[in-house]
Amino acid sequence: MTQTQTITTTAHPLAARVLTPDALEFLTALEARFGTRRRHLLDARQERQTRLDAGETPDFLAATRGVREGQWRINPLPQDLQDRRVEITGPVDRKMIINALNSGANVFMADFEDASSPTWDNCVQGQVNLQDAVRRTITLDAGGKTYRLNDQVATLIVRPRGLHLDEKHATLGGQPVSGSLFDFGLYFFHNARELLARGSGPYVYLPKLEGHLEARWWNDVFEYAQDALGIPRGTIKATVLIETILAAFEMDEILYELRAHSAGLNCGRWDYIFSYIKKFRSDPGRLLPDRAQVTMGTPMMLAYSKLAVQTCHKRGAPAIGGMSAFIPVKNDRAANERAFAQVRADKEREATNGHDGTWVAHPGMVALAREVFDRLMPEPNQIGSGKQADLTVTALDLLTPPEGSVTAAGVNTNVDVSLQYLAAWLDGRGAVPIHNLMEDAATAEISRAQLWQWARYDVRTDDGTPITPDGLTRLVDQHLARLQAEQPERAARLAEAAELLKPLITSDTFEEFLTLPGYARLQ
Repeated sequence: MTQTQTITTTAHPLAARVLTPDALEFLTALEARFGTRRRHLLDARQERQTRLDAGETPDFLAATRGVREGQWRINPLPQDLQDRRVEITGPVDRKMIINALNSGANVFMADFEDASSPTWDNCVQGQVNLQDAVRRTITLDAGGKTYRLNDQVATLIVRPRGLHLDEKHATLGGQPVSGSLFDFGLYFFHNARELLARGSGPYVYLPKLEGHLEARWWNDVFEYAQDALGIPRGTIKATVLIETILAAFEMDEILYELRAHSAGLNCGRWDYIFSYIKKFRSDPGRLLPDRAQVTMGTPMMLAYSKLAVQTCHKRGAPAIGGMSAFIPVKNDRAANERAFAQVRADKEREATNGHDGTWVAHPGMVALAREVFDRLMPEPNQIGSGKQADLTVTALDLLTPPEGSVTAAGVNTNVDVSLQYLAAWLDGRGAVPIHNLMEDAATAEISRAQLWQWARYDVRTDDGTPITPDGLTRLVDQHLARLQAEQPERAARLAEAAELLKPLITSDTFEEFLTLPGYARLQ
């Protein structure tokens, strides 16, 4: 290939490990074949949004009724994906990878997406970390301790960035390449054969899909990638996060498109709530109450969770539950007991309803989640249990917003969390403990989207206080002043976060993802 036909990248000291000529040639082929289709899929998202803004209501697709009513099943799962009762997630930094693989969880999802801030260093260093983890050579000396892998470790699954994200440090013909293809392509190219030699395989999580045509795009990417490396088709196994309201109407179709490569579905609850706000941003009849009130026990969320179980099990696929954001609380026994009680109740609900596993955000929650699933799911999974087999879920069940209130505390929490998270994200940290919860981009998206929605439709808190753009601007300034006083060493970064946040919550138009304007500020 000539220089104009090959991806060019920003310099990095670890380029020799990751951005090798062969790897860049492989990435170039992926981008050349699939980049234009990706952009067309993003255009289709905008066209669908225009129809939603005009009043279109989502429903199950008439054109794919045959898929939903058919008797097909996904290909059999490999052995190390049969039992996924506890999955831990986190960013691709070196310490997190070691601790998560050693945590006692069945699966570790190493995340280039919502739990990572996509600085160039994080993206390249993350690939090096994963190469070392796959080969079991990963170590870290930090804080007077040496971290290394145990003999028994979790199965590794990697989540690349969503279709909407570019990688600006890698360009083809002067245009940024797909962040999805960059993350997936490098991981697959460097590790697929090694994973197979070690008895596992190249497993991925796919984020933020909005429909089956996007799943088809990924399936075509997988087929090409496997052919290019001489690896049998069907070797890649992908779990799709159902974390958009539109994808909830196409679960069967998504599984069908990926059936040779499918490893089931996951209920990505936080992005799902954000997606509900975003997609129905022009409908004042679909306002949500405080984020803390939109739990998995509400009818809308329960219907979505149970439908995922029913759909997956009919197709021989696992249905993985969602993330409880609670983490252990140090130096406050009562708060710690409340956190553990919340997580236990959440996991008991999922196991009882038929989920085959669940997510936790912290190693300290692994044992609790395992105890629940060991007790309620003695088999490796519940695919053959028949749970939810007779369930009927309608479009109305999925679309009716939960009842609840908007409170002053909820407004203030959303402002505070948004500011603190954005400041950390701009610092290069994508998973951040705030108020005893693990916040990532998805939970921050809910916070800023709710503020925008409430101000847009003149919502009043339960004490009668109106929520307005001007009022939110003043509230951001108040929280900024407080946080700067508490963290004077971070005053400038917090000010930058406030500068980013204000238009996200007060503009007439809704920004699709906070990470898009945020990415322009990252190195």
